Amino acid sequence: MNDTILVLNGPNLNLLGKRQPEIYGRETLADVEALCRETATGFGLTVDFRQSNAEHVLIDAIHAFRVGSAGIVINAGAYTHTSVAILDALNTCEVPVIECHISNVHRREAFRHHSYISLAATAVLAGFGTHGYALAIRHLAQLRERAGTA
Repeated sequence: MNDTILVLNGPNLNLLGKRQPEIYGRETLADVEALCRETATGFGLTVDFRQSNAEHVLIDAIHAFRVGSAGIVINAGAYTHTSVAILDALNTCEVPVIECHISNVHRREAFRHHSYISLAATAVLAGFGTHGYALAIRHLAQLRERAGTA
């Protein structure tokens, strides 16, 4: 097992800080990346940080990290509620998968209450703001430590 965590971000997260800041906050995706790298470094881990608006690019990244990585943190954006293809890719993972949402999706529109990603996730974080990413990385580090692979 290597020490790299894939942090994967779906559609529209490239507009973080600009798009609906009353819901998603003012932090940018670059801020989230810096937070993830800082958190991972504290545990001796590294981060491969990616964002795409294209479903197939997200699936290809999952395939690349599904075995041998330290885990996957995924905020699939709107694909959370629609993508069986991403679920199928996540179901092939032999590493922990943490689903992460900036907002509390359960306090939002009804269509956001269902997550295909949750069906494959080891754990789910929602409503912690961008701090949820750091919590997800901490959890992956703890899982590695418990498994004796740290």
